[in-house]
Formats: sequence, C-alpha cells, structure tokens
Amino acid sequence: MDDYQVSEQFLRTIDIHELLPQQEPFVMVGQLVHFDMTRTVTETTIGSENMFVENGQMTASGLIENIAQTCAARIGYVNKYILKKGIQIGFIGAIRNLEVKALPAVGDTIRTTVDVVEEVFGMILANASIECNGVTMVTTEMKIAIKGS
Repeated sequence: MDDYQVSEQFLRTIDIHELLPQQEPFVMVGQLVHFDMTRTVTETTIGSENMFVENGQMTASGLIENIAQTCAARIGYVNKYILKKGIQIGFIGAIRNLEVKALPAVGDTIRTTVDVVEEVFGMILANASIECNGVTMVTTEMKIAIKGS
C-alpha cells in the first residue's frame, strides 16, 4: 500500500462529493488530480457563489478550508478505494506557520498540495501549499484529527 498511486485521468472521473463529509454549499475543492500515500493534490476553480469569496477574492479562511478538504479528499479516497469503508469526519487540530502571500480571484484555478509528514493514532500531520498560475499563494502545516480512528 505504501506505493499506491493512480492515474490523474482516473482521479478526475471521481465525483469529489463521494470522498468528502461536507456537502454543498460547503464543498471547497473541485477535483482530485493526484494521489499517493504521501501526496494528495486537488484543483479548484474559485466561483463567485463560494461562501468564502469577498470582494472578488477567496478569503484566507476559505483557503484554509480548501487545504483541510484536500486532506479530507485523501482520507475519503483511502477509505473508499483502498480500505473499502465509509467516509470519516476529520477536524482541524492545529494550524502552524500559516503564510498567506496572495488571495486567488474568482475564476482562478488553484492547485492545493498536501504532503503527509506523519500519520499516527488518527492524527495526520501535513505540510500544505496552494499555487495559482505557478505562484505559491499559501503555505502551512496542518494537523488533522480523524473521528473514530
């Protein structure tokens, strides 16, 4: 299971709603585009209807939620396609070293990368970044606690 990786083409066919405990209008990720046991990547186009958009830009709070939901998409993918079990709910346990350099605008497509540093006893420690048009907009470390683990 350590080397588990699938094609981007397959990942793009998955309805992200099947992987997340969140439902509309609170879904902050668009598509899963990369998965292996340490790295997960999503792409999301910022819509004007998004509840975290203010003055034509995604807020920092929305970007943090996008990172958390990228972690949730990873957990959902592992549960559904590898472990063959249901969706689990996760909670942000801590956010460290958050640096927001820029905010994406409505219509921009962001690419969110989460690299798992450690996973133990239902806790995931991850480094995350958000890029848009090749520019890093956000970097942070996040700790996610998974309910029922």
